[in-house]
Amino acid sequence: MPSESLRWETLQALKNSPKGKVTFDPFWLERGEVGYWELAEQWLVVVSSLRLFTVITTSPDSVFHVTALQAVSDEAKDESPEADISGVSSPSSLPALSLLSPKAMETAGRIIKVQEEHREEAKLALRLRQEIQEKLVAAVASAESEQLKRFEELMELKQRQEYQSMKDMMERETKESMGRQEKLKEEQRHRTKIMNLRLREAEQQRLREAELEKQRQAEGRERLRNLNSIQEEILQLNQLLEPSTHTKTDLPPASLISYSTRGNQLCSQVSEVVRKTAEGEFPSVEDMTVAERALHKMRALIRLMQEEVAKAQEKKKEQEQEEERRKQAELQAKQEGEKKAAQLAKEKAQRKGLQNSAEDSTLKWYKDLQEAAAQCAQSFDQLNSAKDAQTKKLKLELQKAATIPVSQIASNSGSQLREIFDKIDKLLSGRAVVSGGKSVSTSQHPQGLEFVSYKLAEKFVKQGEEEVASHYEAAFPIAVVASGVWELHPQVGDLILAHLHKKCPYAIPHYPPMKDGTPVEEYQRILGYRVDDSGVEGQDSFLKRMSGMIRLYAAIIQTKWPYSSKQGPVPHGLNHGWRWLAQMLNMEPLADVTATLLFDFLEVCGNALMMQYRGQFWKLILLLKEEYFPR
Repeated sequence: MPSESLRWETLQALKNSPKGKVTFDPFWLERGEVGYWELAEQWLVVVSSLRLFTVITTSPDSVFHVTALQAVSDEAKDESPEADISGVSSPSSLPALSLLSPKAMETAGRIIKVQEEHREEAKLALRLRQEIQEKLVAAVASAESEQLKRFEELMELKQRQEYQSMKDMMERETKESMGRQEKLKEEQRHRTKIMNLRLREAEQQRLREAELEKQRQAEGRERLRNLNSIQEEILQLNQLLEPSTHTKTDLPPASLISYSTRGNQLCSQVSEVVRKTAEGEFPSVEDMTVAERALHKMRALIRLMQEEVAKAQEKKKEQEQEEERRKQAELQAKQEGEKKAAQLAKEKAQRKGLQNSAEDSTLKWYKDLQEAAAQCAQSFDQLNSAKDAQTKKLKLELQKAATIPVSQIASNSGSQLREIFDKIDKLLSGRAVVSGGKSVSTSQHPQGLEFVSYKLAEKFVKQGEEEVASHYEAAFPIAVVASGVWELHPQVGDLILAHLHKKCPYAIPHYPPMKDGTPVEEYQRILGYRVDDSGVEGQDSFLKRMSGMIRLYAAIIQTKWPYSSKQGPVPHGLNHGWRWLAQMLNMEPLADVTATLLFDFLEVCGNALMMQYRGQFWKLILLLKEEYFPR
């Protein structure tokens, strides 16, 4: 039908219009979207138009109304979706509707009424929504306010708790501080009490020390008086030991010198103690013990010397009687001696002035040294032959203290020489030295000094016999220590010469003749050979030992101890070397021995002799070359 076709066209036109494409959301009000009111009004216009279209199409005047509706639809197309719908829905905007039928008018009125109802409903819903929202906001605000109040109350509670905690802590710290102050006050009172006690004790100690000091002063002055008495007595006794006071006695010079040296050592020990008192100190108990021991030793030394003087006087009487008998024998032997002297003079002339023995003065010097050495050995016979264990032990310790330092001298000793010399000097001076971890001194026995001097000299010569013989360069280190000891202790030097002459008679120089009835082995010992159960030593070994000893002697006569405080020449100087060389050239040479000894002596001492004697030395060398070599 034409009307149905036209209806569908109208619906299709409405569908294709901008408002026909708008979708309706029934929940816009719940979301609070106000813009949906306009869409709702537009939808109302569309629904009303559809209803009006339905009515008109059923009336006779449908063509007009369709045309009018088409015009309305076209106007609706020209309007924007956001235009106000009130201009379409109001009666004044539809002037053509006044020409409609009553039913159409009723429909239009109903449409308007529906629109108004919907608008009122929407406004009511909006008001309800607003009231709900306001109540919700009020409820939320009230809840938030309550929460804020609870939060503020919580913060106030925390502040009160923190304040209370701070207050409690401050009160606790205050109590602790007051406790500490009380404790400090108590400690201070305790320290003050202890300090007062200590002060009282210190005062009492000071008073006791003052009393003790007074007592020590009194005892020191008493010891000083005793020390002065001891020194006075020991000096008086020492004067009895001086060689000048025994000019009429028959004691040998070596023995007198030994007694005098020992007395001087004892005086030195007391003087060291007195020297401390001169510095403002009182002598100690140990010092008094040393001084009293020295006095006892001095008295014992005086007794020993007096006994020896008595023995010497008895011996002198015996010698006087022997002298009378000897004079008678000399008268008988005088003629025979003159004959022998004439015969020796003839033999000497035949040998062009060369001799087989040393000069008489040299032999006398040699015999004096041997006698002094024998007397020294006899003086410590009591110590040497002691049988009690304590004296034997002391003898062994003294021997070690004398010989071990000499054994330590070698060609590479260097700075140790002074230490070795100081140890030997202390031992010979009566002071204590440490040997083998023990302290030992010659003052521990009256014969200790003679024993040590004898053994020390013997060890020096033995070092020349063994060490220098094997290592020529060791001659000067040993010689420099021996020279220093010789300078401070001359009796040791004499004993060194005595031991050297006994083991090497060519150092005199002297060729001992063989006496009638002397066994061959004994004569070989006199010549310096070693003889034992296996026989006589070989010639090479003999020459090696003689070479070592003559080299040591050649080093001693030209060497001076570098740290000596005394000015002057060597104690046994180059003049003795010149005498030895001159006498050697005046004696008949012995095979091997003379050549070996001359070579060793000149190799060690030749330069020193040349520097000392200049032209005279060269004359002697020329004599050796031209006249002595052929022999």
